[in-house]
Amino acid sequence: MNKGGSRRDFLKTGAAGVVLAGGGAAAMGQENGASAANPASESPVTAETLRSAQAVFDVRYTDAEREMIAEGIEEWIDRMSRFRRVEKPNELAPACSFDPRLGHVDYPPQDNRVVRSGQDAGRLPSRDTDIAFAPVWRLSQWIESGRLSSRRLTDIYLDRIDRFGGQLQCFVTVTPEIARAQADQADREIAAGQYRGALHGIPYGMKDIIDIADIPSTWGATPYRDRVATETAFIADRLRDAGAVLLGKTTNGAIAYGDIWFDGVTKNPWNLEEGSSGSSAGSASSTSAGLVAFSIGTETLGSIVSPSNRCGTTGLRPTFGRVSRHGAMALCWSLDKIGPITRSVEDTALVLEALNAFDRQDPGAIEMGLSVDFTRDVRGMRVGYSPAWFEQGSDADRATLQAARDAGVELVEISLPDLPYDALLAVVEAESAAAFEELTLTDQDDDLRWQAPWAWPNTWRQARFISAIDLINVDRFRRQVMREMHTAFEGLDAMIGPNFAGAMLTITNYTGHPQLAIKSGFNQLASRAAFDVEVEDTQTLHRVPQTTSLWAPLFQEGNLLALGREIENRLGVADIRPPLFS
Repeated sequence: MNKGGSRRDFLKTGAAGVVLAGGGAAAMGQENGASAANPASESPVTAETLRSAQAVFDVRYTDAEREMIAEGIEEWIDRMSRFRRVEKPNELAPACSFDPRLGHVDYPPQDNRVVRSGQDAGRLPSRDTDIAFAPVWRLSQWIESGRLSSRRLTDIYLDRIDRFGGQLQCFVTVTPEIARAQADQADREIAAGQYRGALHGIPYGMKDIIDIADIPSTWGATPYRDRVATETAFIADRLRDAGAVLLGKTTNGAIAYGDIWFDGVTKNPWNLEEGSSGSSAGSASSTSAGLVAFSIGTETLGSIVSPSNRCGTTGLRPTFGRVSRHGAMALCWSLDKIGPITRSVEDTALVLEALNAFDRQDPGAIEMGLSVDFTRDVRGMRVGYSPAWFEQGSDADRATLQAARDAGVELVEISLPDLPYDALLAVVEAESAAAFEELTLTDQDDDLRWQAPWAWPNTWRQARFISAIDLINVDRFRRQVMREMHTAFEGLDAMIGPNFAGAMLTITNYTGHPQLAIKSGFNQLASRAAFDVEVEDTQTLHRVPQTTSLWAPLFQEGNLLALGREIENRLGVADIRPPLFS
């Protein structure tokens, strides 16, 4: 995003990558102080005040109507001022929970079965660097067979974090003692024949808005930089049960927006002059640079897809409700999702298999099994696309479409209705403002490092002027868009397109549909400025990766992953590494 652009335009176009992300619970823990109260008595609201306010809400009232409104509005303001003093911890979700399912549609149950591709991992490389960049599906075979120990792999990653983590600014907390203890435990269990599955002994990074008890969880923001989690998120327990090894907490943009956090800017391993995008900034950066085997990201409005596009990782945003957000910071309760960031499509399934489980602690959780079969023949799959998307896309996008065609899928031209999808942005603006009202009302938003018209502090101030009536009508419009997308997916197994084409990233985040971003090729680009971080050299071209996306009907991640792996194999770029870290 250029410094002069608006955040709303940025979110609509995806020019620098959309960047919002969140999870689902962690206490703010403080009651709003007296300064949070609206000082209504200091400046009474009159009919003339209301005349000026009309322009903000784009309404027109007569003089008599304004006089009548003024007679009772002071009482309403006083009620809300007193209410704002009530403690509302971040984990407290609204009474109305979003459900992406439409009432008249059947969503068939799935068994919990991931059928791996069966591809042999081959010989264990002699170089630690080659081991570090290996995908999880290879690492897991080497560990299960005893050719590689979890302790050795963990030490390889810890050494790389020590060497490169500061350069990339991708870790906020490293946990070497925990990692080595968990790795040693994994080695003992595997030697005793107690192999837990594909993630057993595999080291990973956890995004810093997801809590693990007794480990700092700073949310990337100055007001929370000393925050230490007291509970462990549901998915962290799931990964521990799967035998995965925690290397530490990866950076995220402050309050899950962008790549600027309280102590720096996370870097793109392919070009250190630019940021990684975000907000799953450290997760994508560390995975791309071979500092972890995989990482966990979150997405509200692009925070898995955008940094995956920038850093050349594989990012899977699952169907809304499939993965529990309990124990993760809530940004926008009706949009937050958690998913894996990896170096291959098959890896995303292995991680999602561990994450996928119903959790009653998350009001938005949906019970649904996960069926993925990588031996499936994708020939004959019906895949929707819009030719206009690819006319405006890159060569890598068009190569991805051709790879799908070569795989034998049936490409079906589609068109989406021309609707004001940007109106949906009011939801994230209002919900995030509510989630972090404390920062606004106590002026702690001034402590956030990124201050700009489109950054959180100003967005939350502006959100005070979103009318309740408009917000409810936007929510009604959201259901209309859900119906339109259900119709668009009828008869299709998936859709394919550039990540940000046709407002698809915005639309599918709001409808809850899954999205898979696959590394699809490379571009020669000058360093990109975003989030008010200037770059010194805007002339030199750098070879940087990009991704292209697949979308599927609700809960049909199996379609995405089977097709995605076939396309990935045909493109042949997934294993290309950033030279500085290879």
